[in-house]
Amino acid sequence: MKEEVWCKFSIIICLSKEAIVIFFFLRSLSLAGDITQKGYEKKRSKLLGAYLPHPPERHAPDSTRRLHSCGNCPWLRHVIVSLLLSLCPLGLEASMAHERRPPMAPSASRYHRRRSSGTRDERYRSDVHTEAVQAALAKHKERKMAVPMPSKRRSLVVQTSMDAYTPPDTSSGSEEEGGQGEGTPTSSQGSVSMEHWISRAIHQGSTTSSSSSSTQSGGSGAAGRLADVLAQTHVENHSAPPDVTTYTSEHPVQVERPQVSTVPRTTPKYGNAKLMETGDGVPVSSRVSAKIQQLVNTLKQPRRPPLREFFVDDFEELLEVQQPDPNQPRPEGAQMVAIRGEPLGVVTNWPPSLEAALQRWGTISPKAPCLTTMDTNGKPLYVLTYGKLWSRSIKVAYNILHKLGTKQEPMVRPGDRVALVFPNNDPAAFMVAFYGCLLAEVVPVPIEVPLTRKDAGSQQIGFLLGSCGVTVALTSDACHKGLPKGPTGEIPQFKGWPKLLWFVTESKHLSKPPRDWFPHIKDANNDTAYIEYKTCKDGSVLGVTVTRIALLTHCQALTQSCGYTEAEIIVNVLDFKKDVGLWHGILTSVMNMMHVISIPYSLMKVNPLSWIQKVCQYKAKVACVKSRDMHWALVAHRDQRDINLSSLRMLVVADGSNPWSISSCDAFLNVFQSKGLRPEVICPCASSAEALTVAIRRPTDDSNQPPGRGVLSMQGLSYGVIRVDSEERLSVLTVQDVGTVMPGALMCVVKPEGVPQLCRTDEIGELCVCSIATGMSYYGLSGMTKNTFEVFPTSSSGAPISEYPFTRTGLLGFIGPGGLVFVSGKMDGLMVVSGRRHNADDIVATALAVEPMKFVYRGRIAVFSVTVLHDERIVVVAEQRPDSTEEDSFQWMSRVLQAIDSIHNVGVFCLALVPANTLPKTPLGGIHLSETKQLFLEGSLHPCNVLMCPHTCVTNLPKPRQKQPGLSAARSPQMSYKNRTSEMLCFLFLSEVLQWRAQTTPDHVLFTLLSSKGAVLSSLTCLQLHKRAEKIAAMLMERGHLQDGDHVALVYPPGIDLIAAFYGCLYAGCVPITVRPPHPQNIATTLPTVKMIVEVSRSACVMTSQVISKLLKSKEASAAVDVRAWPPVLDTDDLPKKKPPQLYKPSNPDTLAYLDFSVSTTGMLAGVKMSHTATSAFCRSIKLQCELYPSREVAICLDPYCGLGFVLWCLCSVYSGHQSILIPPSELEVNPALWLLAVSQFRVRDTFCSYSVMELCTKGLGLQTESLKVCSELVKERPSVPPACISYPTTVYVDMRALRHDRVRLVERGSPHSLPLMESGKILPGVRIIIANPETKGPLGDSHLGEIWVHCAHNGSGYFTVYGDEALQSDHFNSRLSFGDTQTVWARTGYLGFLRRTELTDASGERHDALYVVGALDEAMELRGMRYHPIDIETSVIRTHKSIMECAVFPWTNLLVVVVELEGSEQEALDLVPLVTNAVLEEHYLIVGVVVVVDIGVIPINSRGEKQRMHLRDGFLADQLDPIYVAYNM
Repeated sequence: MKEEVWCKFSIIICLSKEAIVIFFFLRSLSLAGDITQKGYEKKRSKLLGAYLPHPPERHAPDSTRRLHSCGNCPWLRHVIVSLLLSLCPLGLEASMAHERRPPMAPSASRYHRRRSSGTRDERYRSDVHTEAVQAALAKHKERKMAVPMPSKRRSLVVQTSMDAYTPPDTSSGSEEEGGQGEGTPTSSQGSVSMEHWISRAIHQGSTTSSSSSSTQSGGSGAAGRLADVLAQTHVENHSAPPDVTTYTSEHPVQVERPQVSTVPRTTPKYGNAKLMETGDGVPVSSRVSAKIQQLVNTLKQPRRPPLREFFVDDFEELLEVQQPDPNQPRPEGAQMVAIRGEPLGVVTNWPPSLEAALQRWGTISPKAPCLTTMDTNGKPLYVLTYGKLWSRSIKVAYNILHKLGTKQEPMVRPGDRVALVFPNNDPAAFMVAFYGCLLAEVVPVPIEVPLTRKDAGSQQIGFLLGSCGVTVALTSDACHKGLPKGPTGEIPQFKGWPKLLWFVTESKHLSKPPRDWFPHIKDANNDTAYIEYKTCKDGSVLGVTVTRIALLTHCQALTQSCGYTEAEIIVNVLDFKKDVGLWHGILTSVMNMMHVISIPYSLMKVNPLSWIQKVCQYKAKVACVKSRDMHWALVAHRDQRDINLSSLRMLVVADGSNPWSISSCDAFLNVFQSKGLRPEVICPCASSAEALTVAIRRPTDDSNQPPGRGVLSMQGLSYGVIRVDSEERLSVLTVQDVGTVMPGALMCVVKPEGVPQLCRTDEIGELCVCSIATGMSYYGLSGMTKNTFEVFPTSSSGAPISEYPFTRTGLLGFIGPGGLVFVSGKMDGLMVVSGRRHNADDIVATALAVEPMKFVYRGRIAVFSVTVLHDERIVVVAEQRPDSTEEDSFQWMSRVLQAIDSIHNVGVFCLALVPANTLPKTPLGGIHLSETKQLFLEGSLHPCNVLMCPHTCVTNLPKPRQKQPGLSAARSPQMSYKNRTSEMLCFLFLSEVLQWRAQTTPDHVLFTLLSSKGAVLSSLTCLQLHKRAEKIAAMLMERGHLQDGDHVALVYPPGIDLIAAFYGCLYAGCVPITVRPPHPQNIATTLPTVKMIVEVSRSACVMTSQVISKLLKSKEASAAVDVRAWPPVLDTDDLPKKKPPQLYKPSNPDTLAYLDFSVSTTGMLAGVKMSHTATSAFCRSIKLQCELYPSREVAICLDPYCGLGFVLWCLCSVYSGHQSILIPPSELEVNPALWLLAVSQFRVRDTFCSYSVMELCTKGLGLQTESLKVCSELVKERPSVPPACISYPTTVYVDMRALRHDRVRLVERGSPHSLPLMESGKILPGVRIIIANPETKGPLGDSHLGEIWVHCAHNGSGYFTVYGDEALQSDHFNSRLSFGDTQTVWARTGYLGFLRRTELTDASGERHDALYVVGALDEAMELRGMRYHPIDIETSVIRTHKSIMECAVFPWTNLLVVVVELEGSEQEALDLVPLVTNAVLEEHYLIVGVVVVVDIGVIPINSRGEKQRMHLRDGFLADQLDPIYVAYNM
């Protein structure tokens, strides 16, 4: 006794200090005689309560919560509970059950509640694997990686409670299609029952020991070592950013996909910093830059060494083959030999066909039971005898052949295909219909019941039916009534389905066959018996044809393997329409006259023990289940005292090929061995749609013969090599055998890729089978059939090993000692990342081992790979529980990434969490993997949390570019243009040109202004403009008291007043500065810019209209600026009557004519000085190039405040004499088609517009524009250089990858990575252009990209700055080449581009040189040594999703930040993160560091339609954007 107590004491001392106290206290209670029963129960329940879970509604007191910390490790808690219970003489139910359990109905709800704890999918449960994961996380804890948590807008944080959530009951069968299915259902309360904890503690203790002994992986020993570490793992594993706490919604929200309407938001005010609500909903004033710095610090931490890059992204695009790791394990065994199964015995009474067997039993033993169906209460609903099955099948066969269509034209003939559509709770109707088809020699195609017109994968099923030529669907009466109906009561045509005639097979609806009609029963032949559907990895559905001889041979092989005899009883839980459930429960059972007890899934949900109860009740010899059914039975078995499984001689585990089923098998045996279950009874099998049953473990009488086990290194498996691992290593996979090869079959293992060559004995490959009993083809797909069903494996010498073809099974594995078959995964779940293989099921198991009880909803996790940048990338999508907080989600995601990295040594590219119950389902309730992947790729998954890790995963980026220190002298093409002989005007000054025109052509109309409706608002003739300018000059002299050379700010809306004011200034000798007026609706942000230009330009007065004058002095204006600081404001609406005494004439042509102020895209305000000479030369160049003369009409839709827009609006008409039709761009907001209307109405041949105008007007493109000769598009994102060239553009296609290296390589249209560039037009007369290196100032050759330098008469003379920065002025306006022609003075444009000789000729017959502009030098980003232009990345991003309306990118601390404007629901924000990251990686080989999703209108755009990226950057870093979502990519 003392030894026993000491043993228990020594165990507990390793576990927890609190446990020691409880131990001694309870022990003293049990020995003491002076405590009452009531007092004992009270103290005992108080102590034990700390180790038993509480319902979420009740918060535990602090002391209890502290005791809970003994385990974030459930293992620790289980052991303590089981030890405490063993020390207490009284049961727990009596003392505590009434205290915790909510009142529930005793029957169905009991099972439902008991299963509520099993939120993880038990197919993947392994105690050893869980310990391995926790150990890996404990190691990561020491690193303390600070991962910045994404920021969410408050409206996006959707919190839900379990009370508001009722799980929909849609899963009606077992999971399949990709292996990621639905796990154990959870109750709506979310409370965890105590019986479950105790049962887990008891049988998990034994499971752990058995697992550790069978897998040699250190089991409990490893867990013991972890106890101290894991006590704090959850708390310390990740230090969250300082500005993140948890946010809990006050209002529970229903969890369908939450649709949050977008709140209309005003344009952000970048100047005023505001508090930002992060994902926690708590206002914080921390800066985004802190998070970015946190991300940078994390990314600086050492990662695993990158793989050798397999391509170099130079403009030559040199591809390299990836070099294998020299240290990777390689197969060393001999070449394997094909294994032959035992001979298929010849039994005299075996029938010649399955129909013959049915005829025999239907006539000899008509009363023998064939099938018993159950209702949802577990009571027999209906017993189908062999006599009834025979007679009803005949009736169905007769009606199919003779009652559909007419006698002359029957709808169905022998050999035609018909669909079988039956629900999972009606096996009897299905069986009758199936055998009716066999008797009629019609081919049945069993499919699932389409519940809605939009079922996931239903469309693909429709394609299969269409390709099979199905026109008739057989169904039951109840199912027919339950199908969706149209308004007329007819069943609508499902999407993608052929038009079907629905035919009900109940006897009461069928005609009785005549006495002389009898089906023709033939021996089994090579005709198709039935078609089984199979869903592929990509979601497509194929039909596997099974011939009658294969069907019969398969039944014979199963009979021999399983030892089936007549009248045996078999319990079937599986889907009877396909796979193992069909083969055992419908086909082989009839061949042997067996009695099948079919358990519907609806009953399993209510009573998970039902199949075990039926085994006991009917003394069944065989049961067909999945590992999940075994787990459910484990959870629910404790109340059952009378279970006896001694009658079972075979328990077929249908998903035995899933390596993770071994834990369920072990646990089930541990618990039920005491109930009469023998170890040799458990028989896992492996199967596939193509090869039918591949292998099955035989039931033996020898209980001493242990099943085959293997503990394999996951590292070795990833290289396709079998290595038995040592017990120290935790990343292992334990596999069990699935028996031996089927009778009469030949099996080999071939390499999964390439030629089907035999593997070595220690190599993993695809299992291939040569047998009569396999599928024959994919219906209608001869190419795929050849690759799968007609495989001829070869030896290392290249010789085929057999003259008969083999069939690929789609299973990965090997053949071990004694001919035992082991399966390690499926081809469909295989992901090859960087040359290493990983199985999706293994990744799921690891993810579920990370705190599954707390987080993942019903174990629903999907794992798949997407191809990004020439390699597969792993994506994990999980459904999170409705009661999970933001912090829970982020912590779980971080831990999953660490666990997968440690166990599998592979990075996860994207981890996404979706709300509970929102992933698309298969008809049987599992996750529809291909549909999930499709939603992910098209941005329709709507996750509630997403974490991208491209920095960790993408190791094959091109090498960063190393710039050469020196630069060789590249020969520069001499682009020199002499002025063409033309009529030279004798006037140098625009003011004199206007006076001359007023005298010679006073009534010639120069300007016409249009209203938003296209009507002429006002016009100006030469004389009218001259007289008005004179009055304005007089006002400036009288009221303004201005001197020659004073600066005047002209603040006018686009129109004629602005033009008159400009010439008035010239007449008065003043220097005009055109300024865009403030916007009345947005004074706070637009007025400070006006004020700044007025101050910087040192304007002596402001001229404006009466309306704007009042606006400048209004209360709203005084809130934005100091209105008292304005210079004198002159209102030109009331002009004096008299003329000025004399008009000013400049003495020197090089004096200042006007100042051109503009804000660059990088946010710099610059004023360029334009002399009278430059102005006149500019107008002359445009006149010559565009052939402008007085009889021409030109439509102008440009902003008239700076650059070419101002010159065309105000100056050119006066200089050239043509009529300008002025269209204010602001009017297009009212009438988008205004510009094209004007072009059409006035029959204009030349027009000038901006990029944004063209975009706005595309709505009206149906109008006639045939007369349009020149449409010059100006001021666009990829700009032309206004002073240099205009007219007739040609387009070239250049390689974007070469541009990153500052090289120009022309490619064909449509080439990969091609970028179309439109020329900026013909170079103007008198202009010389050269391409120079912006750093070295040396001239560049034809194939290089460089800065465009211009030498011409109309260059600006310098910047006008208050501080007179002479260095800046000299550099931009007076640059010289560092070698070559070092004498010529050039103006630097700040644009990158190149020159190309075109095929077009000019008037002299010579081909002209075209200038191509690539982008602004200031805007270009240097990333990884290469030059990127924002517009290229932004174009790629905008194309990724229809909801992205605008995009802007900028670099920050070597990270690329992408800002996208979202149009639509805020719930789509997180969909954009993976799409944006993928697109930039694929097209630009760049990793996005931060993705910011904002509302429409947040990206600032200036008056010329250019994005202000630097303003956006500053606003983002100052937390002023109010983003919907900010994702920090790891």
